[in-house]
Amino acid sequence: MTGENRTIKVVFFGDIVGKPGRFAVRDFLVENSSKYDFVIANVENASHGFGLTEKNYNEFKEYGIHCMTCGNHIWDKKDVYTYIDTSDCLIRPINYPKGTKGAGSKIYEVGGCKIGVINVLGRVFMNLIDSQWEIVAEEIKRIKEITPIIIIDFHAEATAEKICFGKYCAELGVSAFFGTHTHVQTADESIVDGKMAYITDAGFCGASDGVIGMDYTTSLNRFLTGIPERYEVAGGDITQVNAVEVEIDSVTGHAVSIKRINFSKNNKEEEKVSEKED
Repeated sequence: MTGENRTIKVVFFGDIVGKPGRFAVRDFLVENSSKYDFVIANVENASHGFGLTEKNYNEFKEYGIHCMTCGNHIWDKKDVYTYIDTSDCLIRPINYPKGTKGAGSKIYEVGGCKIGVINVLGRVFMNLIDSQWEIVAEEIKRIKEITPIIIIDFHAEATAEKICFGKYCAELGVSAFFGTHTHVQTADESIVDGKMAYITDAGFCGASDGVIGMDYTTSLNRFLTGIPERYEVAGGDITQVNAVEVEIDSVTGHAVSIKRINFSKNNKEEEKVSEKED
């Protein structure tokens, strides 16, 4: 937490896709983790593109990620059922039906400051689950009794649903609202009503040479033939990190700044430089 201005600095990573995404985030945090008080990442595509293994979950904790959000693919790796109930970092969308394993929100404490995080799943062009509107309103009200700082990851397909739900959450006093799922970072970051940091989609972390992190050839075959084919995670020398950096007033819970992080690096070039140095 920064000194006199009493703000906390948060970084949120868009959907991490496979090993290229995991390593890109790892390397980013090695160089930059000291800049942030709280680190969040969407991890639903982290293990070979679909779901999250317990091994990768534990690796993310070692990287310094405090909170992991997800979406519709979190159930794809079946060992998630063995650890999600006891996880202190992983949350799943809150609008899955009652009785679903895991928690849809958690409250974290960083340097004496409490931060509430809610994960939510959209319904437009997605598998229909429980409506998020009333559920999230009630959860925001509950968390507001504990802390003014509330962050939402809204994992959704439709831009209009994200924008409308974002405005709704701003009216309810949310501090930061990050859209995920489409893997393409939008250039519409803003402070809504002077209080809530917003972006329609945070983007993704992974191989730049594929199709939103997946292998181009596999993706092309699916579009050309209409025949289901197993997606493979894209490879290649160039990886990207899409993230969002936000500062939040720890007393009022209002966001005071938002900045997109969007960069690529050529891992092959780095290897060449390293070889020369050796």
